[in-house]
Amino acid sequence: MSAPIGRVVVVGNGIAGLTAAHQLRECGFDGELTVVGDEPYPAYSRPALSKALLLDGVDRSAHELAPATHGAVELLGVRARGLDAERRLVTLDDGVVLPYDGLVIATGARARRLSGLPEEHTLRGLDDALALRERLAGRPSVVVAGGGPLGMEIASACLAAGCAVTLVSQGVPLAGHLGPYLAEVFVKAALDRGLTIAETGAGRIERGAGGVRVVLEDGAVVEAELLVSAAGDVPNTEWLAGAGLAAGGVVRVDGRGLARPGVAAVGDLAAFPTPYGLRRVPLWNSAIEQAKVAAAALVRGDEAPPLRFQPYFWTEQFGLSLKAAGYLPVRGEPEYVEGEPGGPGLMRWSREGGSGTAVALNHRVPIPRLRRVSRAAA
Repeated sequence: MSAPIGRVVVVGNGIAGLTAAHQLRECGFDGELTVVGDEPYPAYSRPALSKALLLDGVDRSAHELAPATHGAVELLGVRARGLDAERRLVTLDDGVVLPYDGLVIATGARARRLSGLPEEHTLRGLDDALALRERLAGRPSVVVAGGGPLGMEIASACLAAGCAVTLVSQGVPLAGHLGPYLAEVFVKAALDRGLTIAETGAGRIERGAGGVRVVLEDGAVVEAELLVSAAGDVPNTEWLAGAGLAAGGVVRVDGRGLARPGVAAVGDLAAFPTPYGLRRVPLWNSAIEQAKVAAAALVRGDEAPPLRFQPYFWTEQFGLSLKAAGYLPVRGEPEYVEGEPGGPGLMRWSREGGSGTAVALNHRVPIPRLRRVSRAAA
């Protein structure tokens, strides 16, 4: 049993930090709890930002979560500036110093930018989404740089807003995330709805006469009034410099989410053990499951169970809805558990060792069943 802790500081008020704070209370922690968040808003649903929230006329509350019930002191609109791990002190950028017995690092990641131009937009936080929504209301021509799930969701929303959209992707969009079979399904739906796709990466970005010019690696040029880049993320670990916790831009943790005794790291900046090695898994459900385990470990120590993680991913774009349980991408042809090839259904891919991935495409399947189908693969 770990020594009792009286004060816990949670740095980060996204879903990872919010879940950790609630789980601490669920595990019996009744001490002083402080949550620090760099945005001035309560925790919200980040996945909603690239979907319904971008569309004019759609309810602006699509991102809202239920009010927090953890009873913490919330310091919002302020960033952590430094960590003294030996003295157990967190320093904020307004000069406030927070002592702790237990610490949860949940500062997430920020969007990776492709240029220093102010015309380049990214979509990571609520302010980003609201600003982009306002721009889309004028129906500008748009180039989206990035062929991953976020880039494709943004392109889908831009098309739905009535914009002419070109997606610049390094190779076939979504192929590296979903695998060739599923990527082909989504690319066809995108092309059918009017998306233009350039499967050559962006070489450089320049300011154009009426917006931006994206010069592709093959020399071709794409011009648009608005550029939105979706080229990955950068973990927010700079404030940990000197604390001995961040290496290679991530915080490495054990199977219970602990970077060292009394210090947990969860969410997009944490690399944790998976069947495929130590990995960051920057997904919504990953942040939630990591946070639950790590909070329990802070309170209960070795008595807390380790993380037994199975990825869950979902996306909505171009009239398609996909839910997946298990590791992606998948290779080869699926087995159709329900439905017919070429249409909606429940699919399964088997992997070596008896694991598998289950995918529901435009098919209503409860998440628990989707997980069972995944585990049944052999």
